Amino acid sequence: LPGLGMGSSLNWGLPSGGRVSGNRAAAAAVPAALPARHNAGLPLADGTDPVFERPIFIVSSPRSGSTMLFEALAKAPGVFTIGGESHGLIEGVPELNPASHGFESNRVEAAQATPAVMGSLRQRFLDALHDRDKRAPGAGRIRMLEKTPKNSLRIAFLARVFPEAQFVYLWRDPRETLASMIEAWQSQRFRTYPQLPGWEGLSWSLLLVPGWRELRGKPLADVVAAQWETATRLLLDDLESLPASRCVCVRYDQVVADPQGQMQRLAAATGLGWDRAVQDGLPLSRYTLTAPRAEKWRAHEAEILPRLAGLQATMDRAARFAGA
Repeated sequence: LPGLGMGSSLNWGLPSGGRVSGNRAAAAAVPAALPARHNAGLPLADGTDPVFERPIFIVSSPRSGSTMLFEALAKAPGVFTIGGESHGLIEGVPELNPASHGFESNRVEAAQATPAVMGSLRQRFLDALHDRDKRAPGAGRIRMLEKTPKNSLRIAFLARVFPEAQFVYLWRDPRETLASMIEAWQSQRFRTYPQLPGWEGLSWSLLLVPGWRELRGKPLADVVAAQWETATRLLLDDLESLPASRCVCVRYDQVVADPQGQMQRLAAATGLGWDRAVQDGLPLSRYTLTAPRAEKWRAHEAEILPRLAGLQATMDRAARFAGA
């Protein structure tokens, strides 16, 4: 991104964000009636993309505020989204559905971006896109915005499918994120695989990380700690393998004193315009469970603090990357 390299940050304070509840609800959020206006095709051999111009992918661990960031940036002029998270759209491609691979995880490697998979996924996105006024894309290349926490496990794959892709990494204090993840599991509003083979107890919620079977029978705090650590570690591995110009970091932890200015900065960093006035802060995400407040994570302090030592290396790495 022009002027902002890997690990650079925009100061951004966001209320709690959220996730969609299950694959069925996510699929229902994808507009079904929009006509295809283009043939999505494949990128050119030189890495340019005749259809998707610098698509933007917001990536983060679950419950980091990414829905709030997505909903705000989706109001930029000329941006097209599917209107929500793409669980059903992506996993509707058989090769990308965990059920096709024994429910190993949501991890998708770059090598899985075969021409057939790329063509199918690109067309599925294209057919579902609309702008802030619910208009389908017209002629010309398209600026797409996408946000699904599972994509933290798919960055290298997405970078191959969309060779001009830009990635916005949203960092949040891990203690806050872990507390929100615990509450998401407990609410059972964020079930992604309600009938996951071999899993017992609360229905599996949020992303499916590699090694999830080793978590069977463990306390919920251990499960979410493993989800956060695995997703964050793999996310950073993939981002660090890309050119620095393709990533910008956004920090959740700093309260926005000037939301209008910050939206303008983020829009500029991603090559977008901004023509909206932000007053009285940004609205809460549609998936917020409880209103944000200072030190809210301490309601789960007894569960979180004993597990931080095991997460410290990844916590430090993420904070350095984000400039926190």
